Amino acid sequence: MSKSPFLAAALLAAAIAAMPAQAQDKKEPAVKPADSPSKVLLDTWNDVGRKLIAMAEDFPEDKYDFKPTPAQRTFADQLLHAAGANYFFINPAMGKPAPKEEDPKRADYKAKADIVAFVKKSFADGAAVIKSKGDKGMSDLLVDPFAHQQMRVLDMAYGFIEHSGEHYGQLAVYYRVAGLVPPESRPKK
Repeated sequence: MSKSPFLAAALLAAAIAAMPAQAQDKKEPAVKPADSPSKVLLDTWNDVGRKLIAMAEDFPEDKYDFKPTPAQRTFADQLLHAAGANYFFINPAMGKPAPKEEDPKRADYKAKADIVAFVKKSFADGAAVIKSKGDKGMSDLLVDPFAHQQMRVLDMAYGFIEHSGEHYGQLAVYYRVAGLVPPESRPKK
């Protein structure tokens, strides 16, 4: 009888037995703890703000009054609307009344630089509110000026993040219809 099959079986058994020992030698990195609710909210707020600010800075000024169809807002009006809406969260969270007008007037923001500054300020102001509230303030109650209902700071902020995301998506279409590529869709360097 040949010793080869027995030798092969013994080597295979030894290799299988050694596998768990090798796996145990490699230490998995420790799982990071979850970020706090206010940090996750702040990061999400800042991310959508970064995207809208990038568009505001990038889109050519001579196309700021572009709109894909007559029934739609202009590119500038979309940015003003999204940034202005943030104050329906920011003001109540700071104990101030909501803005009287839903949309800032284009006539008050004549140049691209004025609109870019307004978009930046609205997201910076929202970030400051979220930071000031911290985790303890995420459950503070506000009154939604549209629904006339109490809401938690966290829930109201996420509603305005979602609103900004909707306008980001609309502006991405404006880019494409104007024959341009949105900043987020460009190859990363």
